[in-house]
Amino acid sequence: MIIKLNEHNLVHEIAALGVHPASVGIFTSKSRIIPLKITAVRTPAANILKQEMLAAGGDCAVPANCILNNTERMDVVLLGTVKHYRILARKLAQMNFFGLAALQKELQTFLAGQQPVTVLSDGRKITYEKMRIMGILNVTPDSFYSGSRLSGEDAVLQKAEQMLNDGAEILDIGGESTRPGSDAVTEEEEVRRVVPAITAIKKRFPHSIVSIDTYHALTAQEAVNAGADIINDVTALTGDERMAEVAAAAKVPVILMHMRGTPKNMQQQCEYTNVVTEVAAYLKQRAEELSELGIDAGKIILDPGIGFAKNTEQNLALLQGLNALTGLGYPVLLAASRKTVIGETLGGLPPQERLEGTIALSCQAVYAGAQMVRVHDVKENVRTVRMLEAVLCR
Repeated sequence: MIIKLNEHNLVHEIAALGVHPASVGIFTSKSRIIPLKITAVRTPAANILKQEMLAAGGDCAVPANCILNNTERMDVVLLGTVKHYRILARKLAQMNFFGLAALQKELQTFLAGQQPVTVLSDGRKITYEKMRIMGILNVTPDSFYSGSRLSGEDAVLQKAEQMLNDGAEILDIGGESTRPGSDAVTEEEEVRRVVPAITAIKKRFPHSIVSIDTYHALTAQEAVNAGADIINDVTALTGDERMAEVAAAAKVPVILMHMRGTPKNMQQQCEYTNVVTEVAAYLKQRAEELSELGIDAGKIILDPGIGFAKNTEQNLALLQGLNALTGLGYPVLLAASRKTVIGETLGGLPPQERLEGTIALSCQAVYAGAQMVRVHDVKENVRTVRMLEAVLCR
């Protein structure tokens, strides 16, 4: 009888054979092909990568006629196991030409595979041995999902307590709707909405972790003063030139989301050649730019921006290719709860009927190795994610 194994039960099955414990890791490192896309490789380097991967026992997909191609740069796809990539890294370490030295360093970082950690300003750490759940609290009158709208301190505290009891590790407070076509509110109005909510939550639940969903520096500063622990910015800290300074000075983590334009006009900016590669490249670049301003990797979380300047087909491509972000070395947040991509994919369902679709996307986040999901329905998503984690990680 032949029994097919998968990456989740392979370690258990190998160990059950009674092999030497030290060899389990050796066997598993040889078990799975990990496709890696390398962008903008110099043409001579692409030919070298092809040769070296074949020599190591793997392979490398390159454009047709790569050897004779006069294009200066091209993308390639490596096909190998961890073992093959370790061999390649050793070979590239001897090649200080055609940009291969920089590629070798990036490959070494990928192979190290260190679990990211987010450090709060008070020294507390968010670790990611399991998926972290962020609950959505909207103190707005016009959020796209009416079930998330809250008004008044009592309602906010009641919802916050429910979410914390249901397993939310982070509460995300928003005072301005950023749904497609929405109008902006003034900073003063946003502050008026969010600061009392944050103050009340921190007073009632002093050990809670609160995120402020804003792209305005004034709102972020006032929210941090009131106790907010994280800045969640849909513009990746580009919408307000003062935002990076606020975040760096407060030493708070930031969530960098991909978006084009503004919520008012973003759905007119959905042109991509390869949405997965372009989103990943943009967020990686933004993270590197912010590191030069004193916001290091321990303060950065990436969000692909589902529904922001993307149509349904592009959103589905991003969800399918979420591994492109989880391989960059930063924690990844998936914020797709009850969004239009779910409604359109399932035949035009309104937000009130998109719970099951949301849960499916939370499962995809687990499979892709993301670290956090931002959801309206905490209890249902926590239970689903924990069950899936138990199956995959037993």
